[in-house]
Amino acid sequence: MTVLDESPVTVDRIPARRTKVGLVAGGLGAYWPQFPDLLPQLQASARRVSERMRAMDCDVVDVGFISDAQDGARAAEELRVAGCDLIVGFLTTYMTASMLVPLAQRSGAPVLLINLQPTKAMNHATFDTGQWLAYCGACPLPEMANAFLRVGVPFRSVSGYLEDERAWVKIARWIKAAGVRGALRTGRHGLMGHLYPGMLDVSTDLTLVPANLGGHMEVLEFDDLRVRVAAVSENEISDRMELARSVFDLAETVQEEDFRWAAKVSVGLDRLVEDFALDSLAYYHRGLEGEQHERLGAGMILGASLLTARGIPAAGEYELRTALAMLIVDRLGGGGSFTELQALNFRDGVVEMGHDGPAHLAISERRPLLRGLGVYHGKRGWGVSVEFDVKHGQVTLLGIAQLRDGAFRFVTSSGTVVPGPLLEIGNTTSRVDFGCDPGEWTDAWSATGISHHWALGVGDLTPEISATADLLGVDLVQVAP
Repeated sequence: MTVLDESPVTVDRIPARRTKVGLVAGGLGAYWPQFPDLLPQLQASARRVSERMRAMDCDVVDVGFISDAQDGARAAEELRVAGCDLIVGFLTTYMTASMLVPLAQRSGAPVLLINLQPTKAMNHATFDTGQWLAYCGACPLPEMANAFLRVGVPFRSVSGYLEDERAWVKIARWIKAAGVRGALRTGRHGLMGHLYPGMLDVSTDLTLVPANLGGHMEVLEFDDLRVRVAAVSENEISDRMELARSVFDLAETVQEEDFRWAAKVSVGLDRLVEDFALDSLAYYHRGLEGEQHERLGAGMILGASLLTARGIPAAGEYELRTALAMLIVDRLGGGGSFTELQALNFRDGVVEMGHDGPAHLAISERRPLLRGLGVYHGKRGWGVSVEFDVKHGQVTLLGIAQLRDGAFRFVTSSGTVVPGPLLEIGNTTSRVDFGCDPGEWTDAWSATGISHHWALGVGDLTPEISATADLLGVDLVQVAP
């Protein structure tokens, strides 16, 4: 169960792209006439693996059992056409590398090899050769690793036994990471408005996103939002205000006019996301003298927070890479809110972090609050903002740094949100204990080249983030001073 399943906020998530996993099981065909009972046993194990994988909220393309290189070539073509996010090769007994290398080369998908013997151990006193061979999936694993290395295919594996929950946790982690990789490679990411002036760390060359992660960049104008907001009806505004009241507590500072405007912008924002089929959005517009574009930019927080909670992360200040980090954390089941450093609390030994603007409502400790603000610090406009404390307990940060050579780097750190006094200024503020001096952590975090924004998610997501970085071929830096 993830934080998204336990959220105090009830909103309908927008259906996300499903992960597609290819499965092929195999063994050496020379064994079948020698040991007639062996193949049926191995095929039964393969069916069990397929059954467990189908329970992981993914679509499984099972191409059956292969016994030689010709079978392997046939399976490779089927999986190439299927367009899978991950290929799982089940080593049921010894098999030659020539049977699996074509799958890795032709599919274009990362490959995970699994070696799951029938039980924890053999019965040495009663087993004959045929029974032993059902436990021999470990035998070809070094051969596969050597062959994959020599043909230039990254190698990863999980070894265990058929009902080994430790092994299945790892398999599930790779499948989840493959789903994130697929979401990035097929995603449509919107950029609306312009860069917040002077934020050099936030600036991202749009070509670097498909170059590093895949996906499509959709460049939008605030006028694309303006025309959709203008078309919103009074009934739609009332319905959105009612939805907001069911999700948020409203502070006394919320002005009715500002609330109605935020609701109207929220409906228009939903239409924008639908019309452009967006999977994420980063936005900012300064505006002047209270004109409509300034009001649009100031009215985004309610709608952007609702979208983020529904699985379409929206980040302010034109923070494209943080919107992508929020998408990753969301798909890993940890929520993911727009976050930056706010202050260091040396008395209590915590780092205070959060942000005004869009927040992932599913990670709130309690019902989130809408607070009316007469001014947004450092930005034009006024209106309503979201305020809450993140769920107390373990959290994981994920940021995407852009390096001098254009490569992306994942930066992560894990801490614990602890209770204590918080500012009441319309921000998603949290007190995070990293188990060390706040200044030491801040220096180590900053030294990685991270930008001043990142995603904050609930739970220990480090293993899943590590697997995702591996499948994407992105360097990962973990900060744990």
